[in-house]
Amino acid sequence: ELECFGYHGVLAEEKKLGQKFIISATLYLDTSEAKNEDDCDFTVNYALVCQDIEEIVSGKTFNLIETLAGKIAETIILKYNRIVKIEIRVDKPNAPINYSFKSVAVSTEREWHKAYIALGANIGNPKANIAEALKALRKSKYIKNIKESKLIKTRAYGVTNQPDFINGAIYLETILTPEELLRLTSRVEIDLKRTREIHWGPRTIDLDIIFFDDEIINTEKLVIPHPEMHRRDFVLEPICELNPNFIHPVYRMKVVDLLEKL
Repeated sequence: ELECFGYHGVLAEEKKLGQKFIISATLYLDTSEAKNEDDCDFTVNYALVCQDIEEIVSGKTFNLIETLAGKIAETIILKYNRIVKIEIRVDKPNAPINYSFKSVAVSTEREWHKAYIALGANIGNPKANIAEALKALRKSKYIKNIKESKLIKTRAYGVTNQPDFINGAIYLETILTPEELLRLTSRVEIDLKRTREIHWGPRTIDLDIIFFDDEIINTEKLVIPHPEMHRRDFVLEPICELNPNFIHPVYRMKVVDLLEKL
């Protein structure tokens, strides 16, 4: 319940006069080193976090407290490496509503997720295209700790009368949601001239989200785990190199066992 003053709101009066906002932050981190060493260097200095929050609230103006909460959560989790998850609540006790109420509030959270992405290309310069895709992902401030498998050459899957593919996989950590990560990988594909004229057809680059934590997602735009990955050795083999003991959340089998079964 940190009290801050800011100029957030849709109405012109709110931007001109400002008002009080109450911010609550819950930080998730491993405190075992701090407990053993009794040293602030092994934890997160909450006084500095309070300072950061106050600077955000009193700085740039936002129309929505949803945007303010998101900005605070993103800024703090990216600044402090020890934080693995953050929950932010923004209360607006003096919101311009003609009713008797205690507060209007919104909550949001960000956390570091673990994802595996399969890479593939078979036209142009496949290895160069994969390198460019990795370069683009590394530039994102929302991604860290990328680990690459070796690249392998494989025959085309599905539509076989096309050039061989170069395939691989990466592990990464991200504060993006699965949908946000999909939008990012889709932008990378577009930038590298990916077209989708033929199903299973040739492509300059293909980025498929295979796993995202142990989540199971089935929407019109996104299916995780990838529904075909257990049938594709060119996906299983690179991911097995990165983490053979990762358990498929649907089949409840290790990746290495799925590869052996295939």
